[in-house]
Amino acid sequence: MNERQLQILRELGELGSVTATAEALLMTPSAISQQLRLLQRSIPVPLTERDGRRLVLTDAGQALAGAAIEVETALARARHTIEEFVDQPDADVSVAAFHSAAASFFPLLLAQAGPGRPQLSLADQDVAQDHFPRLTRDYDLVLAHRLDRAPPWPATVTAGTLLREPLDIALPTDHPLAAKPHLTPRDVADQPWITVDDGFPLMATVDAIATAANRRLDIVHRINEFAVVAEVVAAGGGLALMPRWTTRPHPEVILRPLSGVHARRRIDVLHRPERVARRAVRMALTELRRAAATIQSRDVGASSDAQETLADEA
Repeated sequence: MNERQLQILRELGELGSVTATAEALLMTPSAISQQLRLLQRSIPVPLTERDGRRLVLTDAGQALAGAAIEVETALARARHTIEEFVDQPDADVSVAAFHSAAASFFPLLLAQAGPGRPQLSLADQDVAQDHFPRLTRDYDLVLAHRLDRAPPWPATVTAGTLLREPLDIALPTDHPLAAKPHLTPRDVADQPWITVDDGFPLMATVDAIATAANRRLDIVHRINEFAVVAEVVAAGGGLALMPRWTTRPHPEVILRPLSGVHARRRIDVLHRPERVARRAVRMALTELRRAAATIQSRDVGASSDAQETLADEA
């Protein structure tokens, strides 16, 4: 038996005829009769009987019709609960982000918290690039990164770009190359390097630098956390690629734009399509976009050289 069959039985008991039931439910009389036959197959006692030309309910049919009222009431209550859940602005929303995005986006999201706003649950998840889509099983929204020209995310997730962020060369403030307004692969290829682990997006740009300079880079350290990278750069441990907007400035580290290779990454927000049926998730998405605009606006000190570099890359 199903909800529709029980509804038909209930209406038949109240209206007293197949024709009236069909009119009330916007069905044909033959469709009503077919559903009643299907319902009867699952019940061991007769539910209807003939009273002259009318089809009426038996005692068993009346009992089941009464139960149908309880079923419809419970289903209506369940639908109302779901509607409230879907439309609730201050419902729980889980957000995961890789480390540098978490450091930049999470404080801005929390600054918007309050009554009538999504209740955020935040987590840092720094994984290899092809693992980000899997995180959408566990989180409503996932901040992921990939290089600007990398293949798109799989069709199993919905993706939107929050930032297209330049990747700069990080070097100590007293390094001889710090005097240059921008750097080329040949400038930096003979230096010791600090890079991320293989499988992380920035490695493709590191490889592109080596290719453009026509020499192998001397990779001496593998560090994924940019805050640690900055400390190692400041200590003279080597040069590194660092994102321009989402890393915390270090007083002894300077960033210089890189020309000659396409050095830029996307920060995307991934989610399963059904997640945005909830109002709170849509609100959190809007707040992420607003946070991205705030982060990009911090680049007020970008030099004309940096802008020229981006134009060369485009």
